[in-house]
Amino acid sequence: MRLLVRSMLVQAMRLLIVGLTIGLLAGCSWMSSDKDEKKEAEDRTRNYTEKDFYDNIQRDLTARDWTKAIANLDALEARYPFGTYADQAQLELIYARYQSQDFEAATAAAERFIRLHPRHPSVDYAYYVKGMALLNSGRGLFDQYMPRDETKRDPGSARLAFNAFNDLITNFPTSTYAPEARQHMVHLRNLLARQEIHVANYHFKRGAYLAAVNRGRYVVENYERTPAVADGLAVMAQGYHMLNLPELADNAARTLALNYPEHPALDGQGNFLYQDDIMDRRSWWHTLTFGRFTPEKPPHFDSRPFLGEGLVGQREAPPAPDPESARQHRSWLSRLTFGVFGG
Repeated sequence: MRLLVRSMLVQAMRLLIVGLTIGLLAGCSWMSSDKDEKKEAEDRTRNYTEKDFYDNIQRDLTARDWTKAIANLDALEARYPFGTYADQAQLELIYARYQSQDFEAATAAAERFIRLHPRHPSVDYAYYVKGMALLNSGRGLFDQYMPRDETKRDPGSARLAFNAFNDLITNFPTSTYAPEARQHMVHLRNLLARQEIHVANYHFKRGAYLAAVNRGRYVVENYERTPAVADGLAVMAQGYHMLNLPELADNAARTLALNYPEHPALDGQGNFLYQDDIMDRRSWWHTLTFGRFTPEKPPHFDSRPFLGEGLVGQREAPPAPDPESARQHRSWLSRLTFGVFGG
């Protein structure tokens, strides 16, 4: 038996070594191929003028070859940092990185443009794409085919996207991108409010009823006119009830019935359906074990299936930057200071 186990271990080690060797050889081959492609690209563009670069980049963008476009845009900026197309190349790099779904790089490129060209006529475009990149940050490759509930993601990027859009409409209220930025801000506000309700439901599950009430009240006070306010009131009513504060619970319940009479936490007469027992005696575990094991069923509020909220949907990509507004004549002072001074 020991000999058999030892033989199997030796065979497994051999297979592992063979697999690692193949992987290393494949990696070396890929690195070699990547170096060859870079060298080939450098040789091909060695004698390119700025116009040659830009014309090739436009063909790459039209063909949606984002990888090649990004490589050529980087090369154009490196070779002609103060050229005629320098600013436009930076804007199109933001666009190409976004389209390649490298949202982190698109955000960084947009922030760089904003920092270097705060007075540029197309800086509003950089703010807009920055917001869009942050809005889409964290989305996986398959999300466009199998949408998931984005209200359950980390709210950090949503808050950053909201701030980026807010900067856009604050600094450029007449921008052509301002109307869409406002729509995205409404969407993000609804999303952030719903995330607070998810946290409140989690606190109910932990038995932290005061923490749940605080989350519900935060939604009601800070996210007014969002669909999540209805669930915020329901959280407050149920939480105060479980804290044995009937007056506060009834006040929240009456407000809910007055403003959202169709909420599923209300009966046909508008009375709040308080949950006193958190044990799920209708579960099959309870039936199967003859009542010896009964799982908990804490309060949980999510009225979206009944009242709707519209938080999941496809987002249109930002348009390509306008070449006419970006390639305007710039003074030598503007070029020397990267747009900080000069027109």
